[in-house]
Amino acid sequence: MNRTSPSIEKLAELVGFHRSYVNSFGIEQTPKQEALEALLNAMGYDLSNEEVLVEQITILEEKKWRNILPATHIIKNTNPNYYVPISLAHSDNIKSIKFIINTEQNDVIETSVDLTNLKLIETTKLHDKIFSQYQLPLPELQEGYHQVSVTIGNLYSHCHLVITPATCFSAEEAHSKKVWGYTAQLYSIRSDENFGMGDFGDLSNIIINTAKQGASTVGLNPLHPLYQNNPEHISPYSPTSRCFLNVLYIDVRATHNFLSCQKASDTFNSADYQSKLALTRAEDLVNYAAVASLKYELLEILFDDFMSTGGFENKDEHSQSFTRFIEEQGEDLYTLATFEALYEHFRNIDASIYDWKLWPEEYQSPNTEQIKIFQKSHDKRIQYFMYLQWLAHEQLTKAAILTKTHNMPLGLYLDLAVGCDGSGVDVWSNQEVYVSGASVGAPPDAMNTLGQNWGLTPMNPVTLKEQGYLPLIKALRCNMKYAGALRIDHILGLLRQYWVAPGMGAHEGIYITFPLDDILNIIALESRRSRCVVIGEDLGTVPEGFSDIIAKSGLLSYKVLYFERWWETGLFKRPELYPSQSIATVSTHDVPTLVGWWTSRDLTWRRELNLYPNDQLKEQEQKDRIKDRHFLISALKDVGTLSNDDVSDETLEITNSDLNIAVQKYIAVSPSHIQLIPLEDGLELIEQVNIPGTIGEHPNWRQKLPIDLNEIWKTSSIVNIQKLMNKVRPK
Repeated sequence: MNRTSPSIEKLAELVGFHRSYVNSFGIEQTPKQEALEALLNAMGYDLSNEEVLVEQITILEEKKWRNILPATHIIKNTNPNYYVPISLAHSDNIKSIKFIINTEQNDVIETSVDLTNLKLIETTKLHDKIFSQYQLPLPELQEGYHQVSVTIGNLYSHCHLVITPATCFSAEEAHSKKVWGYTAQLYSIRSDENFGMGDFGDLSNIIINTAKQGASTVGLNPLHPLYQNNPEHISPYSPTSRCFLNVLYIDVRATHNFLSCQKASDTFNSADYQSKLALTRAEDLVNYAAVASLKYELLEILFDDFMSTGGFENKDEHSQSFTRFIEEQGEDLYTLATFEALYEHFRNIDASIYDWKLWPEEYQSPNTEQIKIFQKSHDKRIQYFMYLQWLAHEQLTKAAILTKTHNMPLGLYLDLAVGCDGSGVDVWSNQEVYVSGASVGAPPDAMNTLGQNWGLTPMNPVTLKEQGYLPLIKALRCNMKYAGALRIDHILGLLRQYWVAPGMGAHEGIYITFPLDDILNIIALESRRSRCVVIGEDLGTVPEGFSDIIAKSGLLSYKVLYFERWWETGLFKRPELYPSQSIATVSTHDVPTLVGWWTSRDLTWRRELNLYPNDQLKEQEQKDRIKDRHFLISALKDVGTLSNDDVSDETLEITNSDLNIAVQKYIAVSPSHIQLIPLEDGLELIEQVNIPGTIGEHPNWRQKLPIDLNEIWKTSSIVNIQKLMNKVRPK
């Protein structure tokens, strides 16, 4: 680390910051002093003088000895010894230890043990005291989340105890055969039924039609909530929360009282409303503001109608369902709805306020007296936001059930974003665990040569463990309840995260270590409970052996054709080298479609948007793409998905359809248990969904599919893919 004091270096090391890293180009990168100090400050550490630094270092170094129990302790159920480490000072003259276990099953186990019977782990001397750490034996417990507490004299210590399975629920357990499915950017669906962007009604259509084709799953972009009062905040990977749902996906006409509510019918059928709706549907890009205006006008009417008939106090089926939903979601739902009401309230006062940190100070925490007053005075509005979450939950639940009734072994394949936007409810409601000011990103690599700053607020790994990983558990659980498979975006962030300091460039980030083993064990527990397959998106600057580590925990690796190559030569890996414990695809939302890659459309965008750090790399990528096309054709011929008669090695002239089928078959014959086909590739589109590193320069997250949903299944390219998949990967 450059010109940093030894004490700051030591503090950074204890916190988990890396001294350096080797980037994807093989060059060692050393963090700047300014970046390191800014991130330590953001985490709450005081770097003002040496004495304070030494005190903070001492606290971190001695924590495991001075705390009787660890904050969290995780045990795999395959471990023959159930114990939790306990640290005791010799001067306390302890002869026996009484402790209490409160199990997740609501059992209370009180027991005691003689100190002489405990197995010694290690001993150390701190100043004038000797401490010893022992194994405190535990009875055999069921998988789940338990609590252990110890009281010794006037000292009390508490530990989150988690018993986990060895591995995640596997793809083979979900279905013994290799499977395939489509992925869709749900907002991009064009239909005469929606309001100008895809919705949960369209999702049901997709499920029914893909099931008929023999598909086993439907993959979707993240469905996390964004900002209801700021519909132009559109990236699904920058949510306000990773729990709950984006209510813009509600199919308004499928709500239970749409047909019975006269005011809603009159509004919907009015000439003015229908004119606006027709214009919004006809646009080639999703007009989120227009869609939101149309939907929320009706949803407000439907909510008032629902409440006027008794709301959740009524005894009919829908009212009871709403009541159950509120009870099941508890405080988290109420907090989300409170935040939405506050966000709306302050945006109505000043439309430029997009961040809770700009609210008056007494509203910048969910637990102030002023918040309680606001909740009472805005009770109906808070109920409205809970009502919208209920509608979204009901409709997505029905879609998930629909996959089962149509015999789709994996069902919905959902996507968990790597983090949350710092202006959102998750950060507002749990400020202790989030490092405000820092941002998660990725270092420069071949795909993003300037690096990436995703604008997502990271979690403090130390605080996350102290909270028993509850924020992560909630995020997993909230998404897995609808999913048969869950993709975790940027899974590497569970081992190490790349943090960008305030005011620094994306290429100047620093890695910090996360407790990977603990997190993988928790993922396994939630996966088993939900019978949900888990996929780790392990692309980018990944350390050697990382994919093997996640595979041992039962996660599937993520294989994208463009990156499955021998980088020394540029040759594509043969499909039989893809691991069976993986998901394989040609492209993703962040890379070009197959046609876009073949025609270098992505490189044209990079040139136009000035995304190259220098002219040399710009020219090199152009030359490399020419070679890459030859390499791909050679690979396809090598495994027999193309022949010499199909394409000349010199001209490389080939139709999009022939190339598409050859490439899909190349992946289909691989051992990868799951194959995904983005609808953009299925329809042979040229434009990619998102160009990382851009916002308004490219229509990210706005492009609609060019044809109506009902016409997709009749398109020749989709029909050809269906025939191929049912031949090579029959259900």
